[in-house]
Amino acid sequence: MRQARYKVGDIVRHRIYPFRGIVFDIDPVFDNTEEWWLSIPEDIRPKKDQPFYHLLAENDDTEYIAYVSEQNLLPDETGTPIRHPKVGEMFNVDEDGQYHALFLSTH
Repeated sequence: MRQARYKVGDIVRHRIYPFRGIVFDIDPVFDNTEEWWLSIPEDIRPKKDQPFYHLLAENDDTEYIAYVSEQNLLPDETGTPIRHPKVGEMFNVDEDGQYHALFLSTH
């Protein structure tokens, strides 16, 4: 099993779609429904044997929860805080702008 590239509290962006988010949980391999996986267009459908990340995600219009494969994530280097309304329930932000989980994942 691969080591996850990102950790809880990291801010990432999607490599194809225009959204970013903060990691709040990590699955070591795909752990969603087959229906969800098949709904992804085949030409960009990720492999299941890699870490998948649960994100408090946001785009220009809204905030939501996203489930994204590691191959589709890149570090977000904007330095812009995450505005998702659940951030305050899940993270503390230190003076350097780093996010620290208020709880640890059970995975």
